[in-house]
Amino acid sequence: MKMDIISPRRCSNSAFAAKACFIAALFAALSAASGFCADVYIGVTAGADAGKLKLAMAAFQPEVASSSADVEAAAAFYGIVRSDILRSRYFALPESEPAGRAKSFKKELDAWKKTGAQYLMTASAAHAADLWTLSGKVYDLGTGDAVVEKYYKGQQPAMRRIAHMFSDETVWRLTGKKGIAATRIAFSNDSSRNKEIYIVDYDGENILKLTQDKSISLFPRWSPDGMKIYYTTYRYGNPDAFVIDLKERRINPVCMMQGLNIPGAVSPDGEKLVITLSRGVNPHIYEMNLSSRELKRLTTRASAVDSSASYSPDGKFITYISDRAGNPQVYMMELATGKTQRLTRLNWCDTPRWSPSGEWIAFAGRAASADNMDIFLTDITGAQLRNLTGGSGTNEDPSWSPDGRFLSFTSTRDGGTRRIYVMDADGSAPHRITDIPGNSYTPAWSPN
Repeated sequence: MKMDIISPRRCSNSAFAAKACFIAALFAALSAASGFCADVYIGVTAGADAGKLKLAMAAFQPEVASSSADVEAAAAFYGIVRSDILRSRYFALPESEPAGRAKSFKKELDAWKKTGAQYLMTASAAHAADLWTLSGKVYDLGTGDAVVEKYYKGQQPAMRRIAHMFSDETVWRLTGKKGIAATRIAFSNDSSRNKEIYIVDYDGENILKLTQDKSISLFPRWSPDGMKIYYTTYRYGNPDAFVIDLKERRINPVCMMQGLNIPGAVSPDGEKLVITLSRGVNPHIYEMNLSSRELKRLTTRASAVDSSASYSPDGKFITYISDRAGNPQVYMMELATGKTQRLTRLNWCDTPRWSPSGEWIAFAGRAASADNMDIFLTDITGAQLRNLTGGSGTNEDPSWSPDGRFLSFTSTRDGGTRRIYVMDADGSAPHRITDIPGNSYTPAWSPN
């Protein structure tokens, strides 16, 4: 049966109706008869190359010039790496190239230096049978030294990952910052007439379906090592929490209590999970020890509905949603003391996610009942509030890139279908990353 979206925007604005709608939205997300709705980086603009490192990319060469497979491999690797380098926003690529061919490698480096480049990337590639290889180097044109020198080999499914790894190594060696080219985004999609969990490369390529639950599967949440994805599924008739072990290629139950079992986030040390449980009453936030499965209740106000928790980068705080003030708002709790602070005063808020820097919390919300949902930022004092997506469809489910410079989210801005977009963390340069059919929900960006 096709699932419809249940949106909090359909509810009245009274406190009683808001609570009823908030609880209904949580349960409707996972019922068999309904669906779910639920350091700032300045974006790139024309002429915005000031301050960027100048990295030249020589055309990647085939290991065997007469091999058409090697020629195609070199071109394919070059295209992926070039796209990664541009997407990183750290580099400007000089458009000019040296004329002619230098008689020595030193003179070739000098010729590239004259184009204004600070660094030069070179690589050779091969493709034999199902095996792809890439040998890449990056030279400091000031010294002539190789600052990156890597060799990769893998079968066809790893081809794009090889290119992404070389891109990330280049970013790391030249900037001291971790790249995100090898990261992935997990999400739910209903193109199979059910909602299943998928993953896709950060650039929208290599879509892989992970579940065959033939039901409603939502809320994927990565472990800090990127090897596991926790999610909620209705495969056995109740919204239970399961975990996908990507290394072992297994799916196992985590929490199967009566009522809601919705994972919020895994702690930075990988030892605990904040999870929303209803247990026959209003939903509340619990912390689960992933080894012992021991539960500790974190929110205790009986009349409130609490959900959508995520950890601060140091693991000492959580942010979450509660309707204790009437409508759902963003709150912050210190785990050691239980001290709670309200951060927002909007008409509706949902899915807060802490930035990797710890300075900002992204969330979906609306300022007034007639507004569409948008992606907002608030600082951890609640003093600063920024609307990142105003006026462009319905925007929900924000998730940070591991470097904190980008946000993934869902939006209906393109014809009403819910798609996954990525934008810079100041709201600039939004772009759709995948054309998978159907509606997509609850994206979660992997760690590095």
